[in-house]
Amino acid sequence: MIAKEAVEQAAYEIMFKAGIDIPDDYLAGIKQMASAEDGDLSAFVLEAMLENYEAAKEDRRPMCADTGVPRYYVKAGNEAKLEGGFIALEEALRSATARATHDIPLRPNRVHPLWRTDHNNNVGINAPEIEYSFEPDADWVDITTVHKGGLFGTDYRMLFPGDGIDGIKRFFLDGMIAFGKRGLACQPAIVGVGLGGSKDTCMVLGKQAACLRTVGDRNPDPKIAELELELQELGNSIGMGAMGFVGKSMVVDCHIEVGYTHTGGMPMSLHAFCLSSRRATVRLHADGRTEFRTDPNWFTPYMRRESVSWEMPASAKRSA
Repeated sequence: MIAKEAVEQAAYEIMFKAGIDIPDDYLAGIKQMASAEDGDLSAFVLEAMLENYEAAKEDRRPMCADTGVPRYYVKAGNEAKLEGGFIALEEALRSATARATHDIPLRPNRVHPLWRTDHNNNVGINAPEIEYSFEPDADWVDITTVHKGGLFGTDYRMLFPGDGIDGIKRFFLDGMIAFGKRGLACQPAIVGVGLGGSKDTCMVLGKQAACLRTVGDRNPDPKIAELELELQELGNSIGMGAMGFVGKSMVVDCHIEVGYTHTGGMPMSLHAFCLSSRRATVRLHADGRTEFRTDPNWFTPYMRRESVSWEMPASAKRSA
């Protein structure tokens, strides 16, 4: 049985980790970009980012003044038992958000859309968001928090089958150029692409692709993996670098996730994560152990299953 108090304490701790500590995979990606950037202002921004990361880590405070809007992704093992059930889990996550907003501190960004009511703790109606997935043959619960900017860096377009790969590339370039010219994203960033599904699923997949996969991770479909690398190269070839200055540092990595869609369409969403890539994960075991990491491992083989029933593929068994 996983105790409610353990859930709240673990969530509280990953809020600190996400708000302050830059994941190693993203940090390595930024360092690689900084070493290759030849645009003067873009290179200056990248070096300043790296200095800010170190200062934030040393001072134990958020690197960016806009700490985004906290949200959670919960992956529950099918055999997991939670004290008080999922209602208690959600109460624990909301409490951890309120406490961490005050203690880190995080900027209290959440307000009512009409009345602008502000509880000063990032908690309110449908806030923080909590998304769920499940995993067979497991008795643990993974909790990931992501602090993503909540205003810009997102776009959607209904493409059609005839648009093909060229249409995907065209929309990707349109989005990257618009993000850079209009200041709609903080480059460089991990860019997520959602392809297919219904419109809402398409948007969800794209955001998860941006926020829940690590730099260097490739989609298991080799053709999709190839397209990820092509889009990353395209994004870095439009003449824009860090913060939209002249350069070649727009996309730290590109991740694509897909969902089966209506036969007549090919919806596509585009999402740029924040330049601080704020995410952290904890696994809670029934025996009270907690394990912290920065790779959410959200897109498991089970999550990407195509068939009605589930049996782990032999390749996944070998890597497990």
